Amino acid sequence: MNIFLGILIPFIGTTLGASMVFLLKNTMNNIVQKLLLGFASGVMIAASVWSLLIPAIDMSKNQGKIPWLAPSIGFLLGILFLLALDSIIPHLHLDDENPEGMKLKLKKTTMLMLAVTLHNIPEGMAVGVVFAGLLANDVNIKISGAFALSIGIAIQNFPEGAIISMPLKSEGLSKKRAFLYGTLSGIVEPIGAIITILLTNMVVPILPYLLSFAAGAMIYVVVEELIPESQSGEHSNVGTIGTSIGFVIMMILDVALG
Repeated sequence: MNIFLGILIPFIGTTLGASMVFLLKNTMNNIVQKLLLGFASGVMIAASVWSLLIPAIDMSKNQGKIPWLAPSIGFLLGILFLLALDSIIPHLHLDDENPEGMKLKLKKTTMLMLAVTLHNIPEGMAVGVVFAGLLANDVNIKISGAFALSIGIAIQNFPEGAIISMPLKSEGLSKKRAFLYGTLSGIVEPIGAIITILLTNMVVPILPYLLSFAAGAMIYVVVEELIPESQSGEHSNVGTIGTSIGFVIMMILDVALG
């Protein structure tokens, strides 16, 4: 029951964020949007370090292997994996008219949703890998630390849910459909987590690689998309402040609960 709740928490964060479309009348203020994008970046950076890379290093050390080798390989593979998905999946970023990925004739709203879904893939993997390690009784992962990661990602998902549902409403969708699309963009997280947990016995021997793989994928999203979007145009310092706040909150969560 605890594990089921743990993998649902991030999805709940996305759903609550998407529900903001019912409360806000107009498009999201540009400054608020930059603050939230920066905040999401800070949370993901801190989660990658404290919840994923440090445990991966500790596991490698406990397995009698070179502590930095598996985390380094996993991290770089995570970067390459997201780079490949970014090149294949057709998606559109906020305030951008030029789609990325394969050239398919998709609606703008669909490509906006695919962009956020792409962000959520590594987060679902991260939660699944951590809880798989918990089920395998790995001494480097505690229930409190696993929940710290879930809560941190849920906090980060809240603004992402709002950032996707609000523009969809501005594109002409009804509030209900914008909320539905915003919510569905986060469904890959619990699905990815459940698949990883079901493969626990296969996952355990390569946990250091998988934890760092998820970290690399998350860092790719931060550096490639979230930070550039938070720094574009005026008021870039707002995005920087948001990143700092998100990083500190996630660090506190992980250290206090982990």
